[in-house]
Amino acid sequence: MSNLSKVKICGITNLKDALIACEAGADALGFVFYKKSPRYISPENAKEIIKNLPPFVHKVGLFVNVEADEINSIFKETKLTLSQIHFEAKESLYNDLEFPYIKVFRIKTKEDLLKIPKNEYVLVDAFVKNYGGEGKKIKTEWFDGIDCSKFILAGGLNYQNIYELKKYGFYGFDVSSGVEQEKGKKDFKKIKYFMEAVKNNER
Repeated sequence: MSNLSKVKICGITNLKDALIACEAGADALGFVFYKKSPRYISPENAKEIIKNLPPFVHKVGLFVNVEADEINSIFKETKLTLSQIHFEAKESLYNDLEFPYIKVFRIKTKEDLLKIPKNEYVLVDAFVKNYGGEGKKIKTEWFDGIDCSKFILAGGLNYQNIYELKKYGFYGFDVSSGVEQEKGKKDFKKIKYFMEAVKNNER
């Protein structure tokens, strides 16, 4: 690969974890505004973390089953830089968003990958009944023969399995449970090892 893949550390719930992720070289941090998630963070707490972050790190809000007005409101309040839309939203919702966003495609089969639009960056995650955070991984062989240069891969990632995935040329990786001590609390060593696996050992 000529370019290093980007890394987003998702499920940030406190400033210490956020700063550790930034220090390790994360390109983006994710904040979960889905109240049913064990990694949920309130907009008020996210705002406090975000205002203490260094520049040039993306602040990404994860949203599930909410209207565009709520996303726009939280975006303004917290000073996010990107919204991650984790549900099957109508096109009208995207038209009503006032700020940058990325769509998430939850994958059940290889055919689902083939249906993804080729002209935009998207996040691909394994389909689970609930939304996110269950560590389920898309079958690696499904990416054979597919252009993954605009895919951000999520689901079941850790520093040990990242090596087998780098050959596909993903634009980025989105990790949460794979760098945790427990749900909502990050593990510095796991973050460090993950970042080294992605950034320092590219071929």
